[in-house]
Amino acid sequence: MAAARPGLGRILPGSSILLLCDMQERFRHSILYFQEIVAVAARMLRVARLLEVPTVLTEQYPQGLGPTVPELGAEGLRALSKTCFSMVPAVWQELDSRPQLQSVLLCGIEAQACILNTTLDLLERGLQVHVVVDACSSRSQVDRLVALARMRQSGAFLSTSEGLILQLVGDAAHPQFKEIQNIIKEPVPDSGLLGLFQNQNPLF
Repeated sequence: MAAARPGLGRILPGSSILLLCDMQERFRHSILYFQEIVAVAARMLRVARLLEVPTVLTEQYPQGLGPTVPELGAEGLRALSKTCFSMVPAVWQELDSRPQLQSVLLCGIEAQACILNTTLDLLERGLQVHVVVDACSSRSQVDRLVALARMRQSGAFLSTSEGLILQLVGDAAHPQFKEIQNIIKEPVPDSGLLGLFQNQNPLF
């Protein structure tokens, strides 16, 4: 199969990785739509496991901010501890060990901090970045909105979880499609995105 053209933003399981950023206990009550974005990230993780897409999990200063929340379903993943406002220093060894890697799928918090800086670092290293918009949030909707716009300006792709899942599975004839279909049939929780795109928002 021919490699995907970089400018199109196509993703394939064999050349993709899922990054899960800092969905920890201390953020539970401060991040807008925290439960909803964790639920969407959990759905991405379930699909990644079915399609054998590698996944990396980070935690920001876990001594103070606590562990990853259990509802993410990340049992079996070793959390990489960090203090930097980018995942890249913590995960680069894992990324560098995969020469076929082209695309990074990115979920987590906060949009204007670790998600934005991770995106810029990955783009700078020549990787495509797909921000899962319904699995990223911030303490402020303004920060979230401007961060999404900033990432798009810099060359990241903004996608919904379902759009990315269907790209990854590719075909209803895929042997895992029935299980994935059951996942995407589950209602996606409202993570407050609709208001960001209404009224001819000047940032999009």
